[in-house]
Amino acid sequence: MALIVHKYGGTSMGSTERIASVAKRVTKWVRAGHKVVVVPSAMKGETNRLLGLAHELAPAHPGCDYDRELDMLASTGEQVSVGLLSIALQAEGTPAISYAGWQLPIRTSSAYTKARIEGIENKKVLAGLAAGKVVIVTGFQGMDANGHITTLGRGGSDTSAVAIAAALKADECLIFTDVDGIYTSDPRVVPEARRLSTISFEEMMEMASLGSKVLQLRSVELAGKYKVRLRVLSSFTPWDIDIDTEDKSGTLITYEEDEKMEHALVSGIAFTRDETKISVIGVPDRPGIAWQILGAVADINVEVDMIIQNVSRDGKTDFSFTVQQNDFERTLELLKNDIAPKIGAAGVIGDPQICKVSIVGMGMRSHVGVAAKMFHVLSAENINIRMISTSEIKTSVVIDEKYMELAVRVLHRAFHLDQPGTPPMA
Repeated sequence: MALIVHKYGGTSMGSTERIASVAKRVTKWVRAGHKVVVVPSAMKGETNRLLGLAHELAPAHPGCDYDRELDMLASTGEQVSVGLLSIALQAEGTPAISYAGWQLPIRTSSAYTKARIEGIENKKVLAGLAAGKVVIVTGFQGMDANGHITTLGRGGSDTSAVAIAAALKADECLIFTDVDGIYTSDPRVVPEARRLSTISFEEMMEMASLGSKVLQLRSVELAGKYKVRLRVLSSFTPWDIDIDTEDKSGTLITYEEDEKMEHALVSGIAFTRDETKISVIGVPDRPGIAWQILGAVADINVEVDMIIQNVSRDGKTDFSFTVQQNDFERTLELLKNDIAPKIGAAGVIGDPQICKVSIVGMGMRSHVGVAAKMFHVLSAENINIRMISTSEIKTSVVIDEKYMELAVRVLHRAFHLDQPGTPPMA
């Protein structure tokens, strides 16, 4: 008998028929002798529908109180899901009980719409399991120290599931989604993309941070930190598939780096269109300027990704960085109206028509010339690189958005990711 956490995405919960199928799948695991905790997302499209209603009433974002009410609103989608799934399980003859995040509670920070989990009280979950029930917990949400409902940001149900698995010391956390694992790139862009049977936590963290939408970044960070065995697999296989086959399907994300992983030069090509570039022009080149710019951006709860500061000339420099698309306008407004005049900058310009393309692989630690090969491949296609960022196991470039799909396809082919077993620098 094992303790297993199942997480089901919005597509898996998208209709009463899909919810009934999830209930049958969970029941299969229970009847095989396992204890099961389930973390479902809201039904497909429900969160967008709810937030759309709010934006119809108030298109602008007046401040923190507005974000608090957005969380109160958005959290209801998951509460619908857990109630329906509990009813479906009971209809299958499987005892079940559902909880909202605030009922356990799942304690979080007070950063509305982007809260972080600070702790989980697991007594109610353990009591439910001891009573022979499937325990269903809302994903995506929790409660701050003041008793307010908070949400964890898009994809937050992944983080909820991994955090609950860590708190319970679960044997495995299965992320059921609408794809059957982690691929070398998005098959919708690269038809030749291959499913990986295993990937390291480090590689998966880079892939998630660089645009792969399969898992939320924080869920992978948590899984790596607490050594939660994590597997991504499809909820669209028949629910009555043999349980041993199902448990070995998909992609296993592991902290155990085997010999095969160490020899993989590049494991995947990640990309994101959700990037914008902001440049503060003619900045006085003196100590503290970077802090004055980025500190102000952090104060409005905006995450900065790539950063470049040009060589100083005549005591002036240009300072550029990237932020997510939905943070672009308010960051630009802050810098133009407040920060640039305060620091004596010549101006602020923004470019929302960019994207980021990245290569990721553990083998990059021990092989030279990988980034150079990437740059050569892009150059051969006349694709201009506007920003570059590197780490031990990834190289990212910012390019014009119109070249994104071409860049991803030529890089996937250049690094032979459609051909398993190809030597690293072939």
